[in-house]
Amino acid sequence: MGSGSAVGRRPVLRGGLAALLAASSRTAARAESEREHYLLGRGIGDVTGQPAENGMMGYARLAQRTTGIHQRQRARAFLVAEHDAPERRVAVVTVDTGMIFGAVRRAVLERLARRHGNRYGEHNVLLTATHTHAVPGGFSCHTLYNVTTLGFQPATFEALVAGITESIERAEADLAPGHLRVGRGELTDASVNRSRAAFERNPAADKRHFPSAVDPTTVLLSFERGGHPVGVINWFATHGTSLSPDNTLISGDNKGYAAYRWEREVAGVDYRAGDPGFVAAFAQSNAADMSPNLELRPGTGPTEDEFANTRIIGDRQYTAAARLLAGNTTAVRGGIDCRISYVDMSSTTVTPELTGDGSPHRTCAAALGASFAAGAEDGPGPSIFEEGAGNNPFFGTISGALYQASPRLRERQAPKEILLPVGAMGWVPRILPIQLVRLGSLYLLGIPQEVSIVGGLRLRRTVAAELGAAPTDVVVAGYANDYAGYLTTPEEYDQQAYEGGHTMFGRWSLPAYQQESARIAADMASGGETARGPSPAGNPRGGRVRLQPGVVFDSPPLGREFGEVLEQPEGHYPRGGTARVVFASAHPNNDPHRDGSYLLVQRRSAHGWVTVADDGDWSTAYHWDRRGVAASTATVTWTIPADATEGEYRIVHHGDAKAVGGEITPFSGTSRTFRVG
Repeated sequence: MGSGSAVGRRPVLRGGLAALLAASSRTAARAESEREHYLLGRGIGDVTGQPAENGMMGYARLAQRTTGIHQRQRARAFLVAEHDAPERRVAVVTVDTGMIFGAVRRAVLERLARRHGNRYGEHNVLLTATHTHAVPGGFSCHTLYNVTTLGFQPATFEALVAGITESIERAEADLAPGHLRVGRGELTDASVNRSRAAFERNPAADKRHFPSAVDPTTVLLSFERGGHPVGVINWFATHGTSLSPDNTLISGDNKGYAAYRWEREVAGVDYRAGDPGFVAAFAQSNAADMSPNLELRPGTGPTEDEFANTRIIGDRQYTAAARLLAGNTTAVRGGIDCRISYVDMSSTTVTPELTGDGSPHRTCAAALGASFAAGAEDGPGPSIFEEGAGNNPFFGTISGALYQASPRLRERQAPKEILLPVGAMGWVPRILPIQLVRLGSLYLLGIPQEVSIVGGLRLRRTVAAELGAAPTDVVVAGYANDYAGYLTTPEEYDQQAYEGGHTMFGRWSLPAYQQESARIAADMASGGETARGPSPAGNPRGGRVRLQPGVVFDSPPLGREFGEVLEQPEGHYPRGGTARVVFASAHPNNDPHRDGSYLLVQRRSAHGWVTVADDGDWSTAYHWDRRGVAASTATVTWTIPADATEGEYRIVHHGDAKAVGGEITPFSGTSRTFRVG
């Protein structure tokens, strides 16, 4: 947390320490006898977008616009290269964001190419999103995803591109010999099926694989050096929707907290100190129908407090992953391989072997169903729309006429009650990437859609059969490299719940993905070349139209100065209490403070003021509010941890003010001191 910070040196907590020590003692015993097979690198980048007045991505609500930060967004990159052939390498990046859009990926690859030539490219860089719904949007070049953000938001786009690129470059600088190990387990109390009626339409053989209608699989890939774990990637399927549509603070949601729990609270990582020390990425899998809201209402389950739920569901993912690290894991052996192919999902013919009815079928131009507008249990839409086939008679009448006029459309999209023909409108991508990455005995299948648990099962089985591997050796990495809605089984599609209405390319979308994934897997198994397919440049784009003006200028509240304290903290707080300070401020979009902070909580020590928390910490919150036309206030809160050291504290706010002529000037303000304990 900057110069003089003691945060990175805080003692690790007992439960996490036990897991790390157990893993360390286990790996130390074999480190001398095992040859190091890989070069491993880790890096973290700050990707926090505009914290004020930026439409948020996920719930598609125009009124949900950012008003501050609860936790910063991070990109966590891992590089794996063969020890004896380091040119054979892959970068796997997990990003605290709603989706990875193709525009972001292309920009990242362009920057990497300028700095590293052909070392990194579309084939060996896998970008995935945690799918948090509590982050700024407006970073797509396709109209559908920028409608509720008032168009393209260049500063948020730049924060993502720069932070992701930096995370990969930091991992590059961190490369050193090490080992990989993989563990598998189950987590049963961090998800619930939000689309049970659709799930029940699947064949009994598929449903038997998920007796509780959830995918409990948790997979851990650990990175070890010198007998010690230095990083992990965990895959588990649950939506990033613990925070409801009413929240307007930036947050990594439950997976963001899981990463923070392990890195910051357990391993003592100081995000602003340079060396990450320990990196923990909590990635998504086939989470389309998996909700963390255990009561199936927004922001509920296991409690009625959405922030408490975010922490609880995140902690459960962390605990399950830490248990795997401390238990039995298997050494990863084998080479590195990666393939990518682009597929025109609007026009793919699927062979009879995968359609289930003995006939070939074809995908079609993207269309959203009326049940899409109804929303899901995590974020219901307008009450005039309902989930389920036949429940939206107005659009059903229109669709019936369309299907009568075009039997081919009926065969491909029915029983969807068509709301918007977004493919014909050019509002979504149609040429999409499918990526397959081999890390020794573990395979990652990158899919640019939200896959249901049964859809994920079928994809894993299909790919494993071509590779001669077990389905458990294949992880479906959803939300990867681009985004085009949901991916349900044909049986689930017929229910036309929210997920089916959002499966845009029609009933045969999943079989098309199975077919194309099998093709790529067969190429990998045989060592043959993989056809790249059509260029994604052929995707229609809505351009980078921005309807929202930027910051014009800032002025402090009447009679005040920037940084002046408007409301001071109380003189004393017990542990568990919340200190609150209000500052005269300016618009935070003037400077995103990437790798920095809008706030610091500091404790007086014998050597001066020591930073103990900033706006990346769970205990803090930064709230921005507009006062009149150009004035702003910043409210900083700090909920004092139970293990906080007794002593004297203060809160510092950093901001940046924009003058009428456009010049931006930094300022700061400091509260009076208060005691804790």
